[in-house]
Amino acid sequence: MSKFDISKLSSLSPFELKDELIKLASSDAERLMLNAGRGNPNFLATVPRHGFWQLGLFAMRESERSFSYMPEGVGGFPRREGIEERFNLFAREFADTPGVKFLAGAVSYVRDQLGLSAGDFLYEMCEGILACNYPVPDRMLKLSEVVVGQYIRKEMIGDHPFIGDFDLFAVEGGTAAMTYLFNSIRENHLLTAGDTIALGMPIFTPYIEIPELNDYQLVEVSVNADPESHWQYSKKELDKLRDPKVKAFFLVNPSNPPSVRMSDESLEYLASIVKERPDLIILTDDVYGTFADNFVSLFAMCPKNTILVYSFSKYFGATGWRLGVIATHRDNIFDLQIGKLPDVQRQQLNQRYSSITTEPQKLKFIDRLVADSRTVALNHTAGLSTPQQVQMVLFSLFSLMDTPDNYKNAMKRLIRSRKAALYREIGIAPESDDPNAVDYYTLLDIEQLGGKAIGPDFVKWVMNSVEPNELLFQLADEAGVVLLPGRGFGTRHPSGRVSLANLNEADYAKIGRSIRKLFEAYVEKYNAATGSKADKNVVKK
Repeated sequence: MSKFDISKLSSLSPFELKDELIKLASSDAERLMLNAGRGNPNFLATVPRHGFWQLGLFAMRESERSFSYMPEGVGGFPRREGIEERFNLFAREFADTPGVKFLAGAVSYVRDQLGLSAGDFLYEMCEGILACNYPVPDRMLKLSEVVVGQYIRKEMIGDHPFIGDFDLFAVEGGTAAMTYLFNSIRENHLLTAGDTIALGMPIFTPYIEIPELNDYQLVEVSVNADPESHWQYSKKELDKLRDPKVKAFFLVNPSNPPSVRMSDESLEYLASIVKERPDLIILTDDVYGTFADNFVSLFAMCPKNTILVYSFSKYFGATGWRLGVIATHRDNIFDLQIGKLPDVQRQQLNQRYSSITTEPQKLKFIDRLVADSRTVALNHTAGLSTPQQVQMVLFSLFSLMDTPDNYKNAMKRLIRSRKAALYREIGIAPESDDPNAVDYYTLLDIEQLGGKAIGPDFVKWVMNSVEPNELLFQLADEAGVVLLPGRGFGTRHPSGRVSLANLNEADYAKIGRSIRKLFEAYVEKYNAATGSKADKNVVKK
């Protein structure tokens, strides 16, 4: 019998359960808690942050050119005329200050590579960082959308052929993107209560929980990735999307928690299904795509059917900034389906949006998202705060200017060396031949680890003897190690999600040793209970 009363916690999401594990892991004051539960990275991009602060200082100089006769500390809006020349003087004066060289390069890149006006760009950035005006346009600042759009093209589309343009809505991270999308999809009758949606499992837990809320009442069908096939979706599972009852397919790619991108074969197969089902709505959350090799988003494969959600939080270490975008192709099925709604529903929607446009029937879905994000009536004050948009632009330019991908390669090396240390100390070699592995997380699956080390009888005994989350509670209690339960993300077997982003390599080695110690203890219990003579040291380090 377990000493942990886990039954009371069974309904909690893994992120709420994490708090209970943290309490247990931190109960011993003499022991250092190792929290590998949450995916908040312990690294961050410094160059675009230096650029942000220096841009702020330049913007302040611009502001103080006005009202300088007043001693009370009053500034004015920056002035467009001559701003490029004044910035060049600033860049030469502070050439050796961290961030200034990056800013000068960014202005040059915007002018020379993107073909935009450097003066207009500097004015938008200065006004934005001073936060002295409402976000205009409210969906995203004009040149900011162009710059971030180029970043999305580079990281989400790459060299894949892509015809046409797309629109961006700057939002408060992936969290806001999900909130706004679920709401607007419902309000615009793209999905209604009782409709069936498919979820690519495992998946970020809120994608499981939100559709079940009374607000939406959607029916969920699981499209399960196979752990035995490197967490790829089989054709049989993807064929579930051929059912016309399935109105939408939501997925996280690369996946969370297995941290594996969809294979090229799966992408092509899914695209072939979409050709047969041009009405299928796809929502792809690609926050981990920048950690993958040669990543191509479903947004690139099926642009007219796909809503792309991207967050800057993980790659740039910016979870506190709350930066993200929603992207839709300008020729999309969402606008088409809204236009085909029954007259009663179209009239109701025309009434809903009549206060913000004289032609509500022509309002694009992405602009309806903006309006709905502020309950329509507050549409005139919608939009992501302008300093947030400025930092988003600087992150994007940092990546665009890094043509050798030095930052990206450094991030990949960092998390993969942590994975190697973890598995080395567990005593089991990690899968090393999967080109689709991203490794932001790793999933320690009881069936896979136990089966590889001891055999199927041991796995069967453990799964019959232990509650799914009991091992995680024992790790927290005995070793101060916090992992998240894979079950909460829709995995089919008891497992623990290890974030490889938020601790140092030595910490992952300690976690590996703690897991191995727990593993050995269960082998001893198994031997005692069954009379087996399984060797707890069968897997050599």
